[in-house]
Amino acid sequence: MPQTEPVNVSPEFKSDLALEAKGLTRRFGGLIAVNDVSFTVNKGEIFGLIGPNGAGKTTFFNLITGLIPPSNGQMLYQGTEISRLRPHQVATKGIARTFQNIRLFGNLSALENVMIAQHVHSRSGVFTGVLGLPPAPQEERTIRQRGMELLELVGLSDRADEPAQNFAYGNQRRLEIARALALQPQVLLLDEPAAGMNPNEKHQLSDFIRQIRDQFNLTILLIEHHVPLVMGLCDRIAVLDFGQLIALGEPAQVRTDPAVIEAYLGAE
Repeated sequence: MPQTEPVNVSPEFKSDLALEAKGLTRRFGGLIAVNDVSFTVNKGEIFGLIGPNGAGKTTFFNLITGLIPPSNGQMLYQGTEISRLRPHQVATKGIARTFQNIRLFGNLSALENVMIAQHVHSRSGVFTGVLGLPPAPQEERTIRQRGMELLELVGLSDRADEPAQNFAYGNQRRLEIARALALQPQVLLLDEPAAGMNPNEKHQLSDFIRQIRDQFNLTILLIEHHVPLVMGLCDRIAVLDFGQLIALGEPAQVRTDPAVIEAYLGAE
């Protein structure tokens, strides 16, 4: 019989938890980017991760998604350790992300960018999409239809055939979210989704994030520098400073925490 990958489920696992960090640490030489961080994220939450520049936020996302392994500690997804999985393995388990620096295929159309992501779950595989090889006709029609539905969701269906590189920054952000949703995630990580947006676009983004959370039954983690957006959107917030967790709680609690105020504004 074929061997299966062992499943390491935490004995303390609670069914309402989506993610759990246990003493997560990442060192780069003498620099500690993430330092013994522990917290949980509940299923269905919109959870914010904030902190000054260099606080370790994107490093933490990279640890969740397998781009880098932890130096110490564990990351658990629905009770199963994922700390040593590769990025494609994390994605197939149900975790998708966007990036601080947009990583679209600029020469491909908006629709092609979304369709490629769907090949992770297709019989033909992702390389079929990347190389432009034809999958089974019925599967291709299904993937194309689903891609158009996701583009319509983010307001880009009328530009499906345009190269991604022609899109304005805000629309590229929306396209990247559509591509992430094409992976059929249960947990969606958004790295600075409001970067470069004006106040009206940020307000629309908040409504959109709530919409996709409810529509797709998602758990959402977001990194965002625009603190008012985070405070108005998130159910709970974790604050990192120099890689350490300095505050965790509901927005009203975090907003008045002296350690958070000092981290952002400096000591008096």
